[in-house]
Amino acid sequence: MVVIRPGPVTVGGVALDNHLLLAAGVLGTTGASLARMLQLGAGGVVTKSIGPEPKDGHHGPCVAVLDDGLLNAMGLPNPSKDFIEELEPVAKKPVIASIFGGTPAEFARVARWFLDRVSGFELNLSCPHAEGYGAAIGTDPARVEACTRAVSTLGMPTWVKLTPNVTDITAIGKAAERGGASAIVAINTVKAMRISTGLQRPVLGNRYGGLSGSMIFPVAVRCVYELYEACKIPIIGCGGIATADNVVEMMMAGASAVEIGSAVRDDITIFETIKKDLYAKKGIPPEEIIGCAHA
Repeated sequence: MVVIRPGPVTVGGVALDNHLLLAAGVLGTTGASLARMLQLGAGGVVTKSIGPEPKDGHHGPCVAVLDDGLLNAMGLPNPSKDFIEELEPVAKKPVIASIFGGTPAEFARVARWFLDRVSGFELNLSCPHAEGYGAAIGTDPARVEACTRAVSTLGMPTWVKLTPNVTDITAIGKAAERGGASAIVAINTVKAMRISTGLQRPVLGNRYGGLSGSMIFPVAVRCVYELYEACKIPIIGCGGIATADNVVEMMMAGASAVEIGSAVRDDITIFETIKKDLYAKKGIPPEEIIGCAHA
């Protein structure tokens, strides 16, 4: 397997300790959990998504464990502005605040709460199970561009997380780029559902949810590959990554870094596990493999 040279990396204006980040929504609910993941080897962490008003989220069941992944419909539960207090344990660390809103003005309002408290923003324009938010906005290029511009003009690194639940993800990526995005994160979960044959009803309280885990990895690779050919800004690959070889494959598709989410459930030390296989002092410079599959 290809191994790369270790060392700090800067992606989309954010300085990271390595190429591996904790994805939004996974152990990003408290400052203590974010700090723990940094201690366990993550090169950066993304908070859970924070919105303009507190939300309780959907009624349960909210998560279903599948053979090769997870199905969830949390509904973006969050404490809104009160989350600022959770950032104290990770001050001056590579922390990205995941934020959402229903309009460009709401995105900008939430972002202002976290100015100079985080390293950058990740705009959640892709959650498939939050009415009026996420993918409800993120499937429209014009709205993606407007929401991105509302945050990017604040002067901090602005990443935009894209939904795969569109006909052409490059149209959305280009819209984020026009809006001033520093980087693209691809992808969020795939809209899906399961039905309990015993109960004769959907397994999730919200009926539909977002599918994550290894079963969506090929979808994520395809999206990163397409975006690399269409956009000039860096791409952070996300979706089903669980091994060092997965990281290398994402980088060959065009990712400059990756986010890891569902794999943390099976191995809390996943970042150190991957780092041991991914990095070596005599490894090749990472820039040599980023996008090399396009040659």
